[in-house]
Amino acid sequence: MTQHGALSGIKVLDLSRVLAGPWAAQTLGDLGAEVVKVEKPGAGDDTRSWGPPFLRSTHDGSPLDAAYYVCANRNKKSVAIDIATPQGQRLVRELAPNFDVLIENYKVGGLKKYGLDYDAIRQLHPRIVYCSITGFGQNGPYSHRAGYDFLIQGMGGMMSVTGRPDDEPGGGPMKVGVALTDILTGLYASTAILAALRARDVHGVGQHIDLSLLDVQIACLANQATNFLYSGEVPQRMGNAHPNAVPYQDFRTKDGFIILAIGNDSQFRRFCDAAGLGCLADDERFARNTARIGNRDALVALISRRVGEQTTKHWVDLLHDKAVPCGPIRNIKEVFEDEHVAARNVISRLEHPLAGRIPVVSNPIRLSETPVAHAGSPPTLGQHTESVLTDYLGLDGRRIQELRAQGVLG
Repeated sequence: MTQHGALSGIKVLDLSRVLAGPWAAQTLGDLGAEVVKVEKPGAGDDTRSWGPPFLRSTHDGSPLDAAYYVCANRNKKSVAIDIATPQGQRLVRELAPNFDVLIENYKVGGLKKYGLDYDAIRQLHPRIVYCSITGFGQNGPYSHRAGYDFLIQGMGGMMSVTGRPDDEPGGGPMKVGVALTDILTGLYASTAILAALRARDVHGVGQHIDLSLLDVQIACLANQATNFLYSGEVPQRMGNAHPNAVPYQDFRTKDGFIILAIGNDSQFRRFCDAAGLGCLADDERFARNTARIGNRDALVALISRRVGEQTTKHWVDLLHDKAVPCGPIRNIKEVFEDEHVAARNVISRLEHPLAGRIPVVSNPIRLSETPVAHAGSPPTLGQHTESVLTDYLGLDGRRIQELRAQGVLG
């Protein structure tokens, strides 16, 4: 693990599983915190089995952990403790005072029966920053429901504005292609944790962070939410079109698609001049963005005809030269083959104890003085059980073996 990151010296106890919590903990680990992940012996994080694809052993090619698990668990140590047992609960309570942060995503009240809830841990460690991530928050009529990204995208409004309109082929609600609500919740969690750590430095006490996937999803409706609040009109699915800017969508070219992302009137004029449609920039129906929104269908039809006459490459080369925001629609393979993406070093390679050198997507944060480090590969289940319990609690090998024999440790 990195010793010189921005969060060097901060210790995080990660009791979370799947994506939102692990993403938050991984972000802190990338920034230099020491992260210890507590997992169930024999099974571990649910996503270890969410494959194929899987990591493969360099020894015999056998499957190891799923690629899904790899995306959210680098820069961590894994300790296999069964917190359903009294001895396992005691071990976690003894570990907690050694840590600055605890992250968990159990159902509301799920850790209270184990004596690992915020109130119990705070009694042992008043300076703890305790982050609880749930589907619906710690209070309210839905607080005891389980919440998953797909469900929250539906309940939180995202799917109502994602996808093609109902009256078009393929129309209907659509989720985003990655678990975006989980990712955004993880990022909000890491931000909240950093804020709470700063407050602790000033005031000397920790606090409880109550983070809800539903709250995050609603917050991230952004302009769609405020459009409704200020107009009273319910936003609808518009495919790839934008409710507040035109033209801001995909167009079919002679051999594929291009995205035009026209954000202001001067960009629109430059596009029209480059495309041989200069008359449109002087047309009162299209000269201003407000007018273009009101005449969206007519304008899109005119642009579509013109764009369809040339290839994607033609338009990208032409419009980039004119400072018009545009680009092709790529698959993920094409993304990683892009020369600019390669220049930004978005793939890092880590040494895994069983799978050799493995690729991971780099953290996008670029800090000039305390750079992010991708130092530790996602750990195997229980890889650090003995070292963590020895270093933090002083347990010797004999005691650890006893606990293993009793099924408390993996």
